[in-house]
Amino acid sequence: MDITFYGVRGSCPCAGESYRHYGGNTSCMLVEVAGDRPLVIDCGTGLRPLGEAMNATLAAEGRPMTANALLSHLHYDHVLGLPFFSPLTHPGAEFDIYGPAQAEGPLAEVLPRVVAPPFFPVHMKEFGGTVRMIDIGNEDFAIGSVKVRSRSIPHVGHTLGFRIESAGVTLAYVSDHQAPVDGSGVPEAVLELCDGVDLLVHDAQYTEAEFADKATWGHSTVGYAVRVAAESGARRLMMYHHDPAHDDRAIDKMLGSARCQRGADRLEDISAASDGSVVRLGA
Repeated sequence: MDITFYGVRGSCPCAGESYRHYGGNTSCMLVEVAGDRPLVIDCGTGLRPLGEAMNATLAAEGRPMTANALLSHLHYDHVLGLPFFSPLTHPGAEFDIYGPAQAEGPLAEVLPRVVAPPFFPVHMKEFGGTVRMIDIGNEDFAIGSVKVRSRSIPHVGHTLGFRIESAGVTLAYVSDHQAPVDGSGVPEAVLELCDGVDLLVHDAQYTEAEFADKATWGHSTVGYAVRVAAESGARRLMMYHHDPAHDDRAIDKMLGSARCQRGADRLEDISAASDGSVVRLGA
């Protein structure tokens, strides 16, 4: 299982020399398993460079894109890349998006409202390719040979976390996770997703000082990310969903803090995700 990060920020994209190392695109990852369609996780602004990378391969092979996606929730930083995903402009392209059902209606009704006038010049249905949207909730299912477990996790609005398994390796993706304000334990659903995974990609947006002022904003501290990883028996932790106010130096400092947290010694590795970084599981 090969994992490539194309967007690692939360809230909104950012740019500038001080963001050069970790990058500024919002949440988007690509999971590749031999013999299966590419699996995109979240569709933030990182989806645009992912599309450009895909186009090069598709052009060489002379075929349109066929891919799947898991969508954690519908906040802007997780869907804003959709109208800029250039492989979707090609006739014959297919993109199946699995995401959380909404109180306002099925995903197939709600999500296209993001890509429509007056917010965007054209409707999603005007793209050359076909986008199919599938409602999911707390369930286990398969996409090709990949086993997926989705569970509702604490955040603002209906939000899913994912456990992805293939050929004996496991990845957990918990990008937006409201840490308990009262300091209580890790939710059972989160522990279930993260149980013994090879890699946990987890929200680590705030320092402890920032969390004191933003305790109900829907995110986790570095310390809580380490706690989730340690209590669930994850092998490795990758800090994710970096705050746009944190430049490279700030994230370096937070990474150093994470490696000193209680429970960090129970993990094989703690790192911070960056645009363009690649992780190979099961090599």
